[in-house]
Amino acid sequence: MTIKYKTIKEIKSMISQNEISNIEIVQEVYKLIDENKHLNAFITLNEENSLKKAEVLDKSSSNLPLAGIPIAQKDLFCTKGIRTTCASNILNNFIPPYSATVIENLEKAGCISIGKTNMDEFAMGSSNETSFFGNVQNPWGQKLVPGGSSGGSASAIAAGIVPAASGTDTGGSIRQPASLCGISGLKPTYGRISRWGMIAFASSLDQAGPMARTAEDCAIMLNEMCSHDEKDTTSLNDKIPNFEDNLNNSLNGKKIGIVKDLDLSSLDNDVVAVYENSLKEFVSMGAELININLPNLSLSVPTYYVVAPAECSSNLSRFDGVKFGRRSENPKDLEELYIQTRSEGFGDEVKRRILIGSYVLSAGYYDAYYKKAQQVRRLIKNDFDSAFKNVDVIMTPTTRGPAFEMGSKGSDPIQMYLEDLFTISANLAGLPAMSIPNGNIDNKPIGLQIIGDFLNESTILNFAHMYQKVTNWHNYTPEGVRQ
Repeated sequence: MTIKYKTIKEIKSMISQNEISNIEIVQEVYKLIDENKHLNAFITLNEENSLKKAEVLDKSSSNLPLAGIPIAQKDLFCTKGIRTTCASNILNNFIPPYSATVIENLEKAGCISIGKTNMDEFAMGSSNETSFFGNVQNPWGQKLVPGGSSGGSASAIAAGIVPAASGTDTGGSIRQPASLCGISGLKPTYGRISRWGMIAFASSLDQAGPMARTAEDCAIMLNEMCSHDEKDTTSLNDKIPNFEDNLNNSLNGKKIGIVKDLDLSSLDNDVVAVYENSLKEFVSMGAELININLPNLSLSVPTYYVVAPAECSSNLSRFDGVKFGRRSENPKDLEELYIQTRSEGFGDEVKRRILIGSYVLSAGYYDAYYKKAQQVRRLIKNDFDSAFKNVDVIMTPTTRGPAFEMGSKGSDPIQMYLEDLFTISANLAGLPAMSIPNGNIDNKPIGLQIIGDFLNESTILNFAHMYQKVTNWHNYTPEGVRQ
């Protein structure tokens, strides 16, 4: 038996029926990692600890919800005793003394943390080309980007190495790579999952979430990732539902919001056709399409690229060569230590965003840029609040197109920033949103985005799961259709 391209649910069934042991699963995962080294999906592996945990699980016959499930962890989460780099040279030697709450929750549920996945440096990027450890490759094509920043996680799932992985989403960093790699990925409501131990990029936007082959697997993971955490002041103390309970609810009479203000003219005709075909599928399942207005949606990208760099410039000020991480050698004084450490440790995209953030927060510019961006952010949130009075979910394409070639957009940061055109608004509003596989264009996958109201992940997962029951896009792999 092989676990390649299998789902969490299928692997759980294989384990329970004694078709495969936990040791055999772990051994196959590391064999697959070795066979797919060219993808550069992992930064640090956790083989010795994984084999030990698998051995314990085999002896105990555990019935924990994720017992024996191999999960790849994005290298943005602190992992006790295991190097955590954020794909940056400045944290190349950082070994945390504790694990992030998300990691603790998943491991308490029995999962085996296989290793740390490659990503855009400090989660800043949309193509996984800013990593200090090199580009991640999309399994769907030798020169294709996997999307970012959670590109390593998406690539590992798409290649069939692991059934699931953790990701983080600040402006689309779960959904965009999910779309480009043909998998499912969910960004929950802001505060639904603890951010403690998740190295911050933009604190008011960052959110952890599950990435997997199917919506059902995302629900299984989300059940274990969520918890109220007193160590995180932004963690919501709200009842956490069982996200699997409503997966099979009928969509009859449910209302889907179609954004009248959404400009699809810049998209390829194929992208628009794929999107419109998916809407017809939902109508055939009994859902109703309702036109809605989000008049400030077009301001999402400029708003984000004021707010996010401002918060990143503040968060990344802690990396100064004094407390942890890389330290420049032989500085003549403290000021030179700061300058040299940060110059040597950060990549170009991180430096660019720090500079932008410092500028918009500086005296004389704070009111004109940062304060104004926060006011527009509130208008965007108000637009969503109004829309959700009339609809259950909102649907858009996830990305402007399928995966593009490495290096094709690196010379123009603005073009790269526009790759998050459809995803950013959900982060600004703190809303849950998901991407699911929705078609293939020139043998490259593309996704559908489903946005839900505050704390309404269950409804998103219901729509996604029901769509995956009547379509087969989530079963497509780089090697063909999964049986």
